[in-house]
Amino acid sequence: MSWHPQYRSSKFRHVYGKAASKDKCYDCVPITRNVHDNHFCAVNPHFIAVVTECAGGGAFLVIPIHQTGKLDPHYPKICGHKGNVLDIKWNPFNDFVIASCSEDATVKIWDIPKYLLTRNITSPKKELLGHVRRVGLIEWHPTANNILFSSGYDYKVMIWNLDTKEAVISNPVKILDAHEDVVLSMSFNTDGSLLATACRDRKIRLIDPRAGTVLQVAGYKSHRANKVLFLGNMKKLFSTGTSRWNNRQIALWDQNDLSVPLLEEDLDGSSGLLFPFYDSDTHMLYVVGKGDGNIRYYEISPEKPYLNYLMEYRSHLPQKGIGMMPKRGLEVSACEIFRFYKLIPSKSLIEPISMIVPRRSESYQEDIYPLTTGAQPALTAQEWLNGVNKGPLLVSLRPGSGAVNSSPQFLQPDPLMKATDLSQQQGWGGKMPLENMQKPSEIGDSRKQLKTEEKSPKNEQMRLSNGFDIFQCPPPKTENELLRMFYRQQEEIHRLREMVNQRDVQIKQLELELRNL
Repeated sequence: MSWHPQYRSSKFRHVYGKAASKDKCYDCVPITRNVHDNHFCAVNPHFIAVVTECAGGGAFLVIPIHQTGKLDPHYPKICGHKGNVLDIKWNPFNDFVIASCSEDATVKIWDIPKYLLTRNITSPKKELLGHVRRVGLIEWHPTANNILFSSGYDYKVMIWNLDTKEAVISNPVKILDAHEDVVLSMSFNTDGSLLATACRDRKIRLIDPRAGTVLQVAGYKSHRANKVLFLGNMKKLFSTGTSRWNNRQIALWDQNDLSVPLLEEDLDGSSGLLFPFYDSDTHMLYVVGKGDGNIRYYEISPEKPYLNYLMEYRSHLPQKGIGMMPKRGLEVSACEIFRFYKLIPSKSLIEPISMIVPRRSESYQEDIYPLTTGAQPALTAQEWLNGVNKGPLLVSLRPGSGAVNSSPQFLQPDPLMKATDLSQQQGWGGKMPLENMQKPSEIGDSRKQLKTEEKSPKNEQMRLSNGFDIFQCPPPKTENELLRMFYRQQEEIHRLREMVNQRDVQIKQLELELRNL
């Protein structure tokens, strides 16, 4: 394994992997048998999506994240593609929008309803037509809203702007025609200004996506790259592939010099692909083997030896694909720093695996949860296309620090009624978001300011303070879950009482103001 000093201080040295119990797994899921080298699974704090086996066209399932246990064999699917689905990715800024690509040479964007699916979804929100051969890979831009990259077997990478009203988009805003073979992997740097690709011609390319120029090419003969990954702000690239002797191999590259890797290491002689995942908050790198049950994890450091081996999670059940939960969906009370969703086709099972830092205290551990990427875009699509670069907007994972889950963009707030009707609005006071309410001392400055600042979401369903949806939650199965649900409800009742009291004060202030006028 990688060389590391005998005594090295690290708070992640004892991180261990913990597989979920049987009742927390997703059973009887018809996982695809496709041999395409992709994750086949996408996860966000609300849903888990998995490509499924079906006859006649391609389909995938979208299951609420809390709906564990056996899946109904007639559970509705998203089935609008005419060929096998090859990749699916959730929109990082909207947990209710997912993109899919297929062998039918199309990319489709889907709206997922908040309520449980009752029938198959066959009509996409948008359809992207541009590739002439099958599309094998899609990636959302990490900071700009509604920018999607797609890569096909026509050797082209296309950039799509979804900020349009058209349901069918046939003209991408940019076509990157710099590859001589099929693109196997795409990865963005932190602000999305650079794109790294791994190609079947064994080369790694560093591309400026807006200019369409190739900045650097790595054609190292002893390392044939399959997957490439930007390591956050470390100015480094990480790749997995095979050596000259067909051993599985990992390599670390300097972003500014791709002529020779900084580090090269053979892992084993297995034939399965290696999927890399990087956590920029903890500087931990996870390498997941396809076709085996192992997850190796390392810690990245800016100086030599760069790659510090920590541990390996082992399982006798091989994984076909893997999904990753965003940081805002983790259980911070259990010191969980990463969560995988492992696809096991032989048992039709999806098994969550949590990476946990062992701590005795049950309080929030701020040292292992720095500010992380939130669910709000830093840029609009047009701003990014115009050349603006901006890092992701960061949020805290501390419970109660604010909502970190993204909400559907189709819920538009309505302005308040006129001041003369405000005394009649007592009934909908409970639906006012806490962060949008004014303090009583701020009332009376001007009625115009009041009209513009206060907003009331129309037809919005009540949510718990931690982003937990009451209407999508299955009944608790254990005593601990029941207690947790009880305490959440108590907190919610307390919060709503405070909101009602503040609304009463506001109404009295407004009535006095109207009398004075």
